[in-house]
Amino acid sequence: MAEEEDNGSTSREEQEEALVALIEHRTCEVNNLRKRLAYYKNQLDEAEKRLKDTELKLARLRGQTNPVQSTTKKLTNSDNNDNNNNGIVAVKTEPRSNSPIIDRNERTYKSNKPALVIPVVTPKVSRPPAAAARASCSETVTPPVSSTSVSAGKSDKARREQHNVEVKDKGIKRKFEQKEHQELIPLIRKSSTVKLVHCQGSNHISSQHKRKLRSIALSPVNDQIFATSALDGVVNFWQVQSRGSGASLLNSSDSASQKKRWPEDIAWHPEGNRLFSVYTADSGDSQVSITDLNKQGGARVKYLEDKPHFKGIINGIVFMPWEDTCFVTGGSDHAVILWSEQDGENKWKPKPLHRNLHSSAVMGVAGMQQKQIVLSAGADRRIFGFDVGVGRADFSHQIDSKCMSVVPNPRDFNLFMVQTGTHEKQLRLFDIRLRRTELHAFGWKQESSESQSALINQAWSPDGLYITSGSADPVIHIFDIRYNVNRPSQSIRAHQKRVFGALWLQSLPLLISISSDLNIGLHTLQK
Repeated sequence: MAEEEDNGSTSREEQEEALVALIEHRTCEVNNLRKRLAYYKNQLDEAEKRLKDTELKLARLRGQTNPVQSTTKKLTNSDNNDNNNNGIVAVKTEPRSNSPIIDRNERTYKSNKPALVIPVVTPKVSRPPAAAARASCSETVTPPVSSTSVSAGKSDKARREQHNVEVKDKGIKRKFEQKEHQELIPLIRKSSTVKLVHCQGSNHISSQHKRKLRSIALSPVNDQIFATSALDGVVNFWQVQSRGSGASLLNSSDSASQKKRWPEDIAWHPEGNRLFSVYTADSGDSQVSITDLNKQGGARVKYLEDKPHFKGIINGIVFMPWEDTCFVTGGSDHAVILWSEQDGENKWKPKPLHRNLHSSAVMGVAGMQQKQIVLSAGADRRIFGFDVGVGRADFSHQIDSKCMSVVPNPRDFNLFMVQTGTHEKQLRLFDIRLRRTELHAFGWKQESSESQSALINQAWSPDGLYITSGSADPVIHIFDIRYNVNRPSQSIRAHQKRVFGALWLQSLPLLISISSDLNIGLHTLQK
């Protein structure tokens, strides 16, 4: 009886703790929504003022134009009478409107984001060999078949574009894309049947790198433009062609550090006109570089002077999904550094968020959407959520294996995934509101290697329901988070050697993968 009472008491305490955490979250959510409401009300007032000013200008302009038009009309009538008397027929000309005519369709689909300007080069269109041009994907399917479409529709993209918030002070603020939150956590492990992602075919092109690939990143402005980096220190910029049948090489940049170290990780600036690379803190080497794609004469690389990391490899760089333009780096020196954009071109100020919370290397960093919390995952098996506004850790969690990356869900802002080193349980799902609670654990068996590499990466699908993962084997594993098993819902044989990762495009039903076989894979998905 005593043991049952203790268990009941523990269960009530856990429930109470979860409810308290949920109340705190809901309180913050209400406060944030109130702030947004006040912000949008202020923006509405300013927009109405601008509209009235414009209408007054138009009225004044028309008031100045009318007398001229009246005089012109009298002169024209007089001339017409003279011409008629002389046997000349006057041709009536309709007055041209002063206001420009705007095509509504063109206005609707015109992007508010700055266009990516890449130096003009002769595109080298990489085409697959004829024999393998439309090779079908070799899939290993676990459960019964039930088809679905995973490509995000145009309506989702239009909805996000309608939520663009224009923020002033260029160089410090940016056009912030306010995404829409969708509750996906209640769907986790609730289905006994999987909804498959059907792969219609795969094309492979040469990466044009001389050594093994390391990273791939899609442009945040146009996801059909992407960058690849490799151990040769070169970053290549690509554009998808013919809806995924090939890709053209737009430009190449020697982005090695000042001491000739390759980029360990890369990330696009939210405006899509610069690419950031991180290196190592050893031997006084440069730690962060910026490849500016808007410079005439080719992409130019600039190295930031600040070197806030003390030692070791800088394992990750990620831009935060916030209004203030900033990015975070995590390194082998246990440190997490926040870099904020300053006035002036390519000026960034680093600020250590924490150096001592982790007792080992920080392997992955990320930012949450609904609150300024920076997630960090370490080789010490610990996960921290650091509240930037408060300046302290909001929560911590320790698991049974080393952590190697952390990736927030793009649709459910409370959900995030952590990659671990445990076989067949490499991927874990967590709810930021429920402390020390694991929602789901799943993974895969590795045939070619016993060790779990930190170079293997994962990515969420645009709808937030699927996860792709690379593997030490030549396959892409796909997981449906709704499926109530701990293995891949399907696996696609995509390359000849290890797959480092595969990213989903939102504009096309396409997966792009990189591999140690030095090829880029373009995998067409069924709509």
